Amino acid sequence: MPYGEGGRKGAQVERMFDGIAHSYDLLNHLLSLGIDRRWRRAAIDSLRPYAPQRLLDVATGTGDFALLSARRLRPAELLGVDLSEGMLDVARRKTKAAGLDGVIRFERADCMNLSLPADTFDAVTVAYGIRNFEDLDRGLQEMRRVLRPGGRLVIIELCTPQGGLMRRLFRFYSHVLMPAVGRLVSRDGRAYSYLPATMEAFPQGEVMQGILEKAGFRDVSFRRFTFGLSTLYTAAK
Repeated sequence: MPYGEGGRKGAQVERMFDGIAHSYDLLNHLLSLGIDRRWRRAAIDSLRPYAPQRLLDVATGTGDFALLSARRLRPAELLGVDLSEGMLDVARRKTKAAGLDGVIRFERADCMNLSLPADTFDAVTVAYGIRNFEDLDRGLQEMRRVLRPGGRLVIIELCTPQGGLMRRLFRFYSHVLMPAVGRLVSRDGRAYSYLPATMEAFPQGEVMQGILEKAGFRDVSFRRFTFGLSTLYTAAK
């Protein structure tokens, strides 16, 4: 829970992202030293052999992943959904400035209960947002529902390194430096204490692979990047 209070996690996550939307892109690239751009490209390029024309980007945030997907995959249409109107406002401004508002549109939606028809999208993507899901299993079931048969799921998520030394270095970085920089830039120190904690709590590697298979996905595989700081999961309906 971002703020440690009573109530639903989804409501607190929405409040948190509304509050940090103004600095989210800057901090993403700053705190990852820009490496996140390479991870995003690799995730999107995993879809190139399938040439998806209808894409859904879940937990789209400020639309970075949606914009890059539209440029690299050239789909006919792309829908980005998110709980936070503050993040979506930023995404809409960026999309209009990029001249891609004819391809990309954004809607406020709860990924636990998507108001979208079944068997609709060629691909569903989630970039660095799945660890904030209120109910992981339910979110996966919803994404599978809206995928067409044979459609592809792509998830890229931050995680904790596996190696001893790298793990210790990352723990210092994520528990000391990240909250300090986050507090300075975003003015919300709790958000940047919560986000690293979610990385440690989120299921990784083979465990996440098993969860995806249990949710009904097939051909599930994963690939780790940069000492295990980020993991790409791919699957089919």
